Amino acid sequence: MSVEEGGMPGLGRPRQARWTLMLLLSTAMYGAHAPLLALCHVDGRVPFRPSSAVLLTELTKLLLCAFSLLVGWQAWPRGAPPWRQAAPFALSALLYGANNNLVIYLQRYMDPSTYQVLSNLKIGSTALFYCLCLRHRLSARQGLALLLLMAAGACYAAGGLQDPGNTLPGPPAAAASSMPLHITPLGLLLLILYCLISGLSSVYTELLMKRQRLPLALQNLFLYTFGVLLNLGLHAGGGPGPGLLEGFSGWAALVVLSQALNGLLMSAVMKHGSSITRLFVVSCSLVVNAMLSAALLRLQLTATFFLATLLIGLAVRLYYGSH
Repeated sequence: MSVEEGGMPGLGRPRQARWTLMLLLSTAMYGAHAPLLALCHVDGRVPFRPSSAVLLTELTKLLLCAFSLLVGWQAWPRGAPPWRQAAPFALSALLYGANNNLVIYLQRYMDPSTYQVLSNLKIGSTALFYCLCLRHRLSARQGLALLLLMAAGACYAAGGLQDPGNTLPGPPAAAASSMPLHITPLGLLLLILYCLISGLSSVYTELLMKRQRLPLALQNLFLYTFGVLLNLGLHAGGGPGPGLLEGFSGWAALVVLSQALNGLLMSAVMKHGSSITRLFVVSCSLVVNAMLSAALLRLQLTATFFLATLLIGLAVRLYYGSH
């Protein structure tokens, strides 16, 4: 039985404690991303190019993996370097890169609130590819748990936080801009594509990492090498704009570092856990996000937030409580 199945038989308490700590850290980092990004704002805008942050995050992950192998934290495989096994990670990097860019283009064809609500469909697409590609069968309880996760994400996006200075319903970003709810047919098509690619990229990477008998740090080295090359090309082809480090502050550096560390934690989840475990981590991070936003940005928690928290708790209980 793999770690994600919940019971973890045969694992000692120290290892189980490390696994739990890793999931908690990842949840905290996911939840802290948006508040930290908000603290980077200057005059209401992010002062650096988003592509710069993505490129630096990939580069940081690559350097951390290389350092891990060099100092011997993870053993290098015996014999010749298995470079042929690096090629499949190019597809992972391409899928992740396509998804990151789709997020940007989606904003042109729908308002932020609609995107936040409908993007929760990627939970369903991930579960679908998880069953098809990894040949896992979900029980009725587990299926219901994932539906509850989707509902929780939609509830939170619909109004889990509110700026006390705004009287308009919905998330603060939508309220501040007074943007009406809308989505175009092309936007809906791109959203479906985004959800499918999101689920496929997660499950494909999990399948790849579990099939290869290589150290995780080496697999990450392959993945992030392709990721750096891809994002370097996207950054260079993005047209004129701020330089790579222009506009960066201490908060921005913290965003890059936390995203890099969280990416490494998630790769461990994919190898030793599952894509479904990742879904629960991301959903639970909504609670952390809301608490930090209330504390740091002085946003107000609404009744919808507490409903979303309840749904997440029920989902966790349903999915893992049956084991």
